[in-house]
Amino acid sequence: MKMTSKKLKDMLIERLEETNRSFVYNAKEETLRIENTMTKKGITISLSPLVAKAEVSKEAVIDETVYYVNEALQVMGSDHSLNQQEANIYPVIRSTSFPTSNQDGETFMTEEHTAETRIYYALDLGTTYRLLDINFIEQNGWKPEMVKHSAASNLAKLYTSAKSESVAGNVFYFVSTKDGYDASKILNTQWLEKMRTSITGEMAVAVPHGDVCIIADIRNNTGYDILAQMSMSFFTSGHVPITALSFLYNDGELEPIFILGKNKPNE
Repeated sequence: MKMTSKKLKDMLIERLEETNRSFVYNAKEETLRIENTMTKKGITISLSPLVAKAEVSKEAVIDETVYYVNEALQVMGSDHSLNQQEANIYPVIRSTSFPTSNQDGETFMTEEHTAETRIYYALDLGTTYRLLDINFIEQNGWKPEMVKHSAASNLAKLYTSAKSESVAGNVFYFVSTKDGYDASKILNTQWLEKMRTSITGEMAVAVPHGDVCIIADIRNNTGYDILAQMSMSFFTSGHVPITALSFLYNDGELEPIFILGKNKPNE
């Protein structure tokens, strides 16, 4: 039976229904809002991207969506503090299309990264995290510089071991530890420079979704096509898609790669 937004909506409501929760389905925009009726806080999910994934793996998509909705509502309903939380602050990479404010209209603390990506900052809560907004930071007596310093320090301590795979004469390294910050490792310049020393061709980097960072040693033109296909595959399958584009890495700078056919970019 073909999956539709309405069918997926019904399945999600069945799994998510609890006392003090309300649901609003917008058929035109294909969205479902789940809200705590006591706090009036909630989350709106876009159903159309999930429908395509559900065609391939319905149960996995529903399980994953239910998990993240429950986690998000739990975060919204809890009081948090930055007091003695220096070790639990991390940078988070998101697409530039990702919202810059939360459900309450509070502006997130962000920093420009590339034309495709933006840096956010998060307080790790164990099984989930809270993106930090400016108001919350100021209420806790912190300054943005303190958040950035703690985030950079904690990022540098994260596990960055990569699995490698050779394809058509090119080598691809995958970091996917599932710690919630794999894509953020693109911000660890010390690690990127270390990887650069072992790369004999051109170095490219991709962060198609939040739970993977790909480093590519591009040794021939076919490598660009392979990287593009990998990035698109990861992008369409990830829970938090970031960008299907890849980046060349030179002298600490990231330059987007636009790949057409089997030609090397800019040729």
